[in-house]
Amino acid sequence: MVRLIFLGPPGAGKGTQAQTLAQHWEIPHISTGDILRSAVAQKTELGQKAQSYMDRGELVPDQLMLDLVRDRLSQPDSASGWILDGFPRTVVQASFLDALLQEMGQSCGAVINFEVPDEVLVERLLGRGRKDDTKEVIQHRLVVYHQQTAPLIDFYRDRKLLLSVDGNRSVEAVTAELSQCFQVI
Repeated sequence: MVRLIFLGPPGAGKGTQAQTLAQHWEIPHISTGDILRSAVAQKTELGQKAQSYMDRGELVPDQLMLDLVRDRLSQPDSASGWILDGFPRTVVQASFLDALLQEMGQSCGAVINFEVPDEVLVERLLGRGRKDDTKEVIQHRLVVYHQQTAPLIDFYRDRKLLLSVDGNRSVEAVTAELSQCFQVI
């Protein structure tokens, strides 16, 4: 059973790789960013609360994210495995996730950290053409990532779950490296 967390800054390729591997293993790719954007588009209560944070490039508050992830991991298709993309984003969220997984009788098999230089990330994100991907917002998101999310690297390294991957290569090269990593899991 495959249960993975994909870490890395915005634009590092987490979503692309998660989609490929989730299809291969027939497990859900749980992207909190996609779930939030969908909630915003549908103008749900969560979406309206999250919109103002997302527009400023800030992290959505922990409680909103925790409720969202609890609900998604409780759905039947998640019982056979999952890839989490975009959660956790803080050590507090990671601690919550540990407790939640223990409560659910699950565990994470590995945490994959995608490493890409900031200047490459800015270029990639500007190329996506999303409304919230302006240069200023992207740069702010990277500052927030380095301050709040980067500490997760040590959090998971200390738990001997972390595998780092050079995400500054072609999609195919990254997929090939991930495939080699997963032979050990």
